[in-house]
Amino acid sequence: MRTERDTLGEVQVPDDALYGAQTQRAVENYPVSGLREHPAFIRTFITLKRAAALANAELGVMPPERADRIVSACDEILGNFETYRPQFVVDVFQAGAGTSFNMNCNEVIATMAKVHPNDDVNMSQSTNDVFPTAIRICALLMLNELFPRLDELAIAFDAKGDELADVIKSGRTHLQDAVPVTLGQEFRAYGMTVHRATHLLRDAARELRILGIGGTAAGTGMNTPRGYRFAVVKHLREATGLELEAADDLREAMQSLLPVVAVSSALRTLALELTRITNDLRLLASGPLTGLAEIILPAVQPGSSIMPGKVNPSMLECMNQILFHIIGAATAIDYASQAGQLELNVMMPLVAFELNFSIEILKNYLPVFVAKCISGIKADRERCESYYVSSPSLATVLNPIIGYARAAEIAKESAATKTPIPELLRAKKLLSDEEIAKIFTPEFLAGE
Repeated sequence: MRTERDTLGEVQVPDDALYGAQTQRAVENYPVSGLREHPAFIRTFITLKRAAALANAELGVMPPERADRIVSACDEILGNFETYRPQFVVDVFQAGAGTSFNMNCNEVIATMAKVHPNDDVNMSQSTNDVFPTAIRICALLMLNELFPRLDELAIAFDAKGDELADVIKSGRTHLQDAVPVTLGQEFRAYGMTVHRATHLLRDAARELRILGIGGTAAGTGMNTPRGYRFAVVKHLREATGLELEAADDLREAMQSLLPVVAVSSALRTLALELTRITNDLRLLASGPLTGLAEIILPAVQPGSSIMPGKVNPSMLECMNQILFHIIGAATAIDYASQAGQLELNVMMPLVAFELNFSIEILKNYLPVFVAKCISGIKADRERCESYYVSSPSLATVLNPIIGYARAAEIAKESAATKTPIPELLRAKKLLSDEEIAKIFTPEFLAGE
């Protein structure tokens, strides 16, 4: 151990640590979860520190040689991230606003660049403007990785819809037999839902581009040179490739997490819709003998440690758990967003973790989910046909042909005798074989 000093006194810090006293205090104060900030969030913070140094040098408040050392240290961390990642040790549950994590970054860079963590690495900054800026930029970068995978899911549903377009089956409303649909129509509807939910998420993400960097402690820009906020945003645009903008009102950008909550809410909406779809698929695959069993899921692993031959909807079950976590995380973000007071929301560390983690777990699982579940789904065509031809609701199609009252009689008799409606129509000579053949087709029954 070595002795480091901060404004509160001396602290013992591990010899091999690049961080200093304030980080060590956080390690000792917050031994909560063992979780660390998301790697993308750490990299975003380092990128911010780099941009700040460039802006300070550009505006003449930092000597170019000092800025170069900070930039070089940041480049070293970003270029060899896994080597330096263990130096970022502050728990995700920490002091309000993220001061501990900000100082962790400042101290590591300062040690490498041989400069002061507050006076130099943190020049023209406060945790209060850096942390919310990092939340926004990191979310944008991570969402850019998520969007293509959501598009792939929607495309997979669309393709499955085309593949199963000719499989007619009984529809269900209130979990009771209803008029026929096709499996293709069900899957195309799932694809449309994913397309629309992704569109809502993309729209929400646009607001993340507006940054409050340069507001420093309370949104006034105290201790920043004139033009700093525009200069640092310029360097952030160059570093990230994102279309970032300086906020018109720095105070609002630091007080409010509105754009972050909008993204979280759109993620929750997506998760709710995917939960509905996932539950549908589990229901359609239930069986194989005592459930609906209209679709067959790919077998990915044995389903039981005691029941030989059992196969479970494992991929769907995993997706459900991921979606439930996202929904819960959005609730945590909701509570954190309204807990801000006056000039600052101090609950940002929780918001950053929950948002980043939600995006990450969905992004990671979607390609596996598409490959090992959606793309491999098959239809049990015989089971689907047997359900729809024996469903009393099939009588609905007869309303304009033989009238509601007569159709109701046919439906009741079919339910009572378990006789398919086409057979009753033949037996009662209500329709000819040609008329029956024309009516009971996917095109006639299920439309487009």
